[in-house]
Amino acid sequence: MVSDRQTSSRRLLGRLKQALAEPAEGQERLDRITRLIAEEMHTPVCSIYLFRDEETLELCATEGLKAEAVHKTRMRMGEGLVGRVAASTKPINTGNAPSEAGFRYMPETGEEIYSAFLGVPIQRLGEKLGVLVVQSKEQKAYVDDEVYALEVVAMVLAEMTELGAFIGEGAAMAAPHQHPVMVRGNVGQEGAAMGQVFLHEPRVVVTNPFADDAEAELSRLQQAVDKLRISVDEMLTGADDADKDQRDVLEAYRMFANSKGWMRRMEADINRGLSAEAAVEKEQTAARVRMQQVPDPYLRERLHDLDDLSNRLLRLLTGQGTDSGVEMPEDPVLVARNIGPGELLAYGRGLKAIVLEEGSVGSHAAIVARALAIPLVINADRITTEALNGDRVLVDGDQGIVHLRPEESVTAAFRDKMAMMTKAQERYASIRRVPATTVYGPTIRLDMNAGLMADLPSLRSSGAEGVGLFRTELQFLVRSKLPSRGELAALYSRVLDAAEGKRVVFRTLDIGSDKVLPYMKPQDEPNPALGWRAIRVGLDKPGVMRMQLQAMIRGAAGRPLTIMFPFVAQFEEFLAARRALLAEMEREERLGHVLPQKLEIGAMLETPSLAFAPKHFFEEADFISVGGNDLKQFFFAADRENERVRRRYDTLNVSFLTFLEWIVMRCRETKTPLSFCGEDAGRPVEALCFAAMGFRALSMRPASIGPVKHLLRRSNLAEVREIIDEARATGMQSVRPAVMDWLRQQG
Repeated sequence: MVSDRQTSSRRLLGRLKQALAEPAEGQERLDRITRLIAEEMHTPVCSIYLFRDEETLELCATEGLKAEAVHKTRMRMGEGLVGRVAASTKPINTGNAPSEAGFRYMPETGEEIYSAFLGVPIQRLGEKLGVLVVQSKEQKAYVDDEVYALEVVAMVLAEMTELGAFIGEGAAMAAPHQHPVMVRGNVGQEGAAMGQVFLHEPRVVVTNPFADDAEAELSRLQQAVDKLRISVDEMLTGADDADKDQRDVLEAYRMFANSKGWMRRMEADINRGLSAEAAVEKEQTAARVRMQQVPDPYLRERLHDLDDLSNRLLRLLTGQGTDSGVEMPEDPVLVARNIGPGELLAYGRGLKAIVLEEGSVGSHAAIVARALAIPLVINADRITTEALNGDRVLVDGDQGIVHLRPEESVTAAFRDKMAMMTKAQERYASIRRVPATTVYGPTIRLDMNAGLMADLPSLRSSGAEGVGLFRTELQFLVRSKLPSRGELAALYSRVLDAAEGKRVVFRTLDIGSDKVLPYMKPQDEPNPALGWRAIRVGLDKPGVMRMQLQAMIRGAAGRPLTIMFPFVAQFEEFLAARRALLAEMEREERLGHVLPQKLEIGAMLETPSLAFAPKHFFEEADFISVGGNDLKQFFFAADRENERVRRRYDTLNVSFLTFLEWIVMRCRETKTPLSFCGEDAGRPVEALCFAAMGFRALSMRPASIGPVKHLLRRSNLAEVREIIDEARATGMQSVRPAVMDWLRQQG
């Protein structure tokens, strides 16, 4: 039986549907809506505020306030009660507005005679679009039924705003998905590309939020939910061999899919006049809002599950984004909120570029993108809202900039940039087979970093002399369960086959911090970058480390084997890991397996403490590789995942170069081979300075070898060292300006 409350809401939505269906300009539509809401809710004032830009709200329509205030009254996010609603995305309901904290009196509106205030956010899936307000003279808060009715109307307004229903003369909002948009993000992987948008999870557009036949909509919802529950049960059945943590996640997923409260709320929304998909999206929006406000990472992940289930349900209801949807274009640029490493690998090297709304420089997606040498921009705000499948897009991974639907002048300039990059690559190809010998010597060894079999062809095409770092964790990250020893041994054997006799440095499992295995229980650590990770996990979980070491020994199949332990902070850790490896060598020999022809055991120097280890450490290590990414963040106490601080500190800072010089000196004293590995090794100016400070081996992504070699072959290291020493002597904070001046003088 339909209640009075539901009848009232349906009547209001029915009138709203009629108003939106009638032909009108955007401003006329907004005026009609405020008028009918005021009439239906028997309140003298109804106003609609929309965002003019990300921080500014504008009064776009009103019934009851002074008409001349429309498009003139503006406020910042958080300013006044309207700004507070927008900032908090929560309703404000008060019978005495002037007494509320943050109240702002706007004399041009004539609102001083109204005491009661109810404001609700106009938002869609966490995207803030505006605020809907009703006011009255009576000092009395609005009742729950009225609050609910206004929230439902705000949700419909959000949908219609997204569909461009209010575009027209005088409207604050620009037409969505039509005009050029430039989005600034952060660099995840350098490079440039142009192509067409391919959405990883296309947004479901609810074209009709209204429903005349509630019974039919309830039936559609029930059928879609039944299909959803069956698909979740199938996921669980397919995970019979999964570990307990995996099953726990899927069980939580099923719990949400069978939630009676979730279903009851959606059914209530349909009974008040919403369509099935609009009811689902209303609940999804509420989940997104809660997700943004929950500090607990576990609860946030559970809300993410509910968000994902809502997406699946919307696709079942609308048919959008299913297998019958848009085909991948020939030049796809993948756009997503975020993406897992397995999903990204499934797309492969066919992608021209990747743009993520979330993500970090150390995320799984960034690791895979770097391995595949695909330009990546992360933290591209609102990109999934702005982009549509098939949109032309330019991705500047060097600057972290994305141009959607670019104007021809921007496209022309971008084509010129790409042509210059192509020309440079041709120049680098001509020196592919010659050594990186500097003017008057010495020669610098240039290796490449890898993590996938797909990287190995770059050994030949880039001119790399070997693999200075093979990240073994990627094979663990992209799987739903722990790989077997046999699988790993076969992989390591194929890597050595592909290297064709060139040296490959296998780094043992480097997990923890930002790299959490999907089948490993997350550790609740206040600072995971300084927590239980890499060699610490290996020594505490010796079974996993032993299995990987056995796989490496067997994969070598009698060929030379080079193994490096990550994140060693003190000598004892290296000794313990080295003992574990030698014990496995003895065990393999007893079992009659072929041992490596030669074994090198090294350490990655990523913590400042290891640079001051006893001399015996440098004598015991067969080689040392400076892990520049982590070492720099610990040296400067600047989290490389934190965009506010990670760029504040220059690699060519005098203090950091002096510290690197100390490491070079200690290795030279014991004749321990030393290399520098990381993003900075692949930046030509930084690589030149490292070579001048005494590094004779650098390891980088394959695409960087050409530019680095080109600069090294034209430079005199003795002169560069003089420039660095002079800059240090004069008290400069960074040697970069002096080195850049010298390079310009050299032409």
